[in-house]
Amino acid sequence: MTVAKSYRSAEEIGRTTLGPRPVPELGEQRPAADLASVDTVLPNGLRVLAVRHASVPTVELRLRIPFGGTDPLHSARAEVLAETLLTGTTRRDRVAIDTELALIGGELGTAVDPERLSVSGSSLAEGLPTLLDVLADVLIDATYPDNEVARERERLAERIAVARTQPRVIAREALQRRRYGDHPVVREMPEAEDVATVDPDAVRALHAAAVLPRGSVLVLVGDLDPEKVVDDVVAAVGGWSSEKETTPLQPLPDVQGGDVLLVPRAGAVQSQIRLSAQAVPRTDERYAALQLANLVFGGYFSSRLVENIREDKGYTYGAHSGFEFTGETATLDIDADTASEVTAAALMETRYELTRLRVVPPSEEEVAAVRQYAVGSLLISTSSQTGLASQLAALTGVGLGVDWLTGHPQRLQQVTTEQVVAAAREFFAPERFTGVVVGDPDALTDGLAALGGVVLP
Repeated sequence: MTVAKSYRSAEEIGRTTLGPRPVPELGEQRPAADLASVDTVLPNGLRVLAVRHASVPTVELRLRIPFGGTDPLHSARAEVLAETLLTGTTRRDRVAIDTELALIGGELGTAVDPERLSVSGSSLAEGLPTLLDVLADVLIDATYPDNEVARERERLAERIAVARTQPRVIAREALQRRRYGDHPVVREMPEAEDVATVDPDAVRALHAAAVLPRGSVLVLVGDLDPEKVVDDVVAAVGGWSSEKETTPLQPLPDVQGGDVLLVPRAGAVQSQIRLSAQAVPRTDERYAALQLANLVFGGYFSSRLVENIREDKGYTYGAHSGFEFTGETATLDIDADTASEVTAAALMETRYELTRLRVVPPSEEEVAAVRQYAVGSLLISTSSQTGLASQLAALTGVGLGVDWLTGHPQRLQQVTTEQVVAAAREFFAPERFTGVVVGDPDALTDGLAALGGVVLP
């Protein structure tokens, strides 16, 4: 006879005969690691940030090339370039590149958006000279073979066509248009028909004009000697040179608060709520306080927004607020996916929580909790070579580096509750936000019309 197992619920586990189990006291906060580093600019204009983090015998590489462009076809050409940058040089074809990287336990990958072309990779520490040689080879002498461009162009067009059917992609594109109109930043994903027109000569021309060292940043993190590795970089990329500078993304206009736009998606059973407001970048003295205010509002699982529309109301499986950094600017973004029948109610409760954060400001206990979470999360995210390299690559885009990163835990510790309250009142006013709701207009129009503050189709 089979006996069914009896499992205790989470509530039962968390209680004793004497009441709820006490939560253990938080441990003493450890300081950030002392990172030996070199931050220098080479004669060709390339900034190199090398950091020793010898937890494992590997090295992480991040190359950031500003890659702005105003031509309507720039996005399509940039995507094809990113897909084919590693497909061959005069010295190596695609197979040779992959083989050399495999022999050093290495890899390289590319990505592009309206702001930057990124090359990311890693290898065993002893294989770093080979990794740098392969990287330099493609930067200086990528050939973009006709057959590779044709193949990747076709694959890319197919992926774009599929992606544009996904609700989150539809919501993202709609939010970008709502915030920034026809600014080049809205062209995060090119049109499939534009990709189909890109030929190898256009990709080669873009490489020659835009894949440049002056203004780019190379980040290396791992089991390395920072001083020596700069010499290795100089030896590898010495032939990568130009008097021209990279092209940054045009400055973004500030996000203006206003009504939310309903974007029709006929027949959808779920809606995407996306709200956005102007924030301050990491370089602003108010950023640390705003970071903590955001965590209280919706930046982690125990936040007010999550407690309301997920835990209490059950309107969504997940809600979140956080920062988006682009160039010298930053925004506060709020997102939640909800069933159509509760979309208006979820939007109403989100607005309510925005108002409540200002009227019932963060308490001492809330600030203490999110401070611990923020510092701990930062230290955890930078404890690995991968996390540290990615964090530094993002910071270098606005001229920051190791000093800012290692000093940020202390800035978070020094923020007072009064400063967090001031940030909440300044940045979380509902009228500062605009955004979109993507969903079925037949199911949403009546509720959103009754709620108000929504532009209906």
